[in-house]
Amino acid sequence: MDAMTVLLSRTQMGFTLAMHIIFPALNIGLALFITIMEGMWLKTKNPHYLRLTKFWTKLFAIPFGIGVVAGVVLSYELGTNFGQFTNAVGEVLGSLFVYEVLTAFFLEAGFLGIMLFGWNRVGPKMHFFATLMVMLGTFVSASWIMAANSWMQTPTGFHMVDGKFMVDSWMQVIFNPSFVIRFVHMVLAAYISGCFFVAAISAWYLLKRQHLEIAKIGLSFAMWAALIIVPLQVSVGDTVGLEVHQYQPIKTAAIEGVWDTQQGAPLVLIGYPDSKQEKNLYTISIPYGASLLNTHSKDGTLVGLKSVPAQDRPVVAATFFGFRVMVGIGVLYLLMAITALFLRRGGRLYESRWFHWLCVLGAPLGMVATIAGWITAECGRQPWVVYGLMRTADGVSAVPASHVALTLGSIIVVYILILVFFVYYLFEFIRKGPEAPVKSAFNYMGENR
Repeated sequence: MDAMTVLLSRTQMGFTLAMHIIFPALNIGLALFITIMEGMWLKTKNPHYLRLTKFWTKLFAIPFGIGVVAGVVLSYELGTNFGQFTNAVGEVLGSLFVYEVLTAFFLEAGFLGIMLFGWNRVGPKMHFFATLMVMLGTFVSASWIMAANSWMQTPTGFHMVDGKFMVDSWMQVIFNPSFVIRFVHMVLAAYISGCFFVAAISAWYLLKRQHLEIAKIGLSFAMWAALIIVPLQVSVGDTVGLEVHQYQPIKTAAIEGVWDTQQGAPLVLIGYPDSKQEKNLYTISIPYGASLLNTHSKDGTLVGLKSVPAQDRPVVAATFFGFRVMVGIGVLYLLMAITALFLRRGGRLYESRWFHWLCVLGAPLGMVATIAGWITAECGRQPWVVYGLMRTADGVSAVPASHVALTLGSIIVVYILILVFFVYYLFEFIRKGPEAPVKSAFNYMGENR
């Protein structure tokens, strides 16, 4: 296979995935927030919860619609750019994708109309049920996608026939060794992104002294949630690290910049992994740190990148820096959640403008961390598209590099336009703000009829 075709096909798929993942990750987090807010309104009849629910439901619709459009391209790219891969794994991944459509997508699409347009057409409990089903749909959708991706990372439950993967056990395919913890890690990442997205818009209204009651509720809830979810994500991330070290030790070597197999490997906080010289440059390290994190023993052994030929190594720089971007943003979010706790105790959470600006500026970082995490997972898996069994180069379609370059350029232009569209309409909704408060929550949807 032409090396340029492989590179361009990987770049196209990677770019499309990176742009697409922004929207479903945001939807997963927002769906949970909307469900909780609507549930609080049903319980308390506080009209501020109703305003929050209706406002965020409209915002939810924007990334949902764009995410569907952006995701459709991926299914075509599997055939046009990775036809050999699709032919080999079709029985496994094709079925998982069908299950995702038949369960999650139909669940979301079936109830989304009620969630968006059913405010004056169905009763409060029915509307809440629709919202709950949409939230469940986002959760189930993530489970199928993560099952498929995790199988590619740790493949089990199959046998090979003429170069094709044939299923022996669907339970082993779905619940492969890395699925559960990676799924939890991804969902928590989406919840964290949702938390700080809500915090950012709430903080913006506080800065502008607009819609203060619902802004206070949004910021308060987001910071309480972050204080719980971010430390939980740290614990889950540690378990993911142990799983990666067990099943993909070369990925761990790329993440940590370990070139020679060694005990008591240092944790490189800052540095540059030079693949040509096969060493790290300009490093600041913590002795024994990498072994302690990945084996829970300061004398644990980490396999080095030099233990395999250069052609069998991951994309070291992308894996190394992607991991540090993800962790760095996580640390920043943890510090923000702790800071919010101290501001709350001092009665300054709603008055500290510097913190509100920090929330506003920090909103996109959740998406950046999510993309960085996927870069770490996918670049660290290379050169395998099915780990240890099928190389990425063997899965690429036999098409001219010029054709891939043309479609890549077109996709970049279209997706940038989609992103501009998303940001424009997002700002328009934020500018308009929530609906005016109702006189009485009990007048809503004819509860007094």
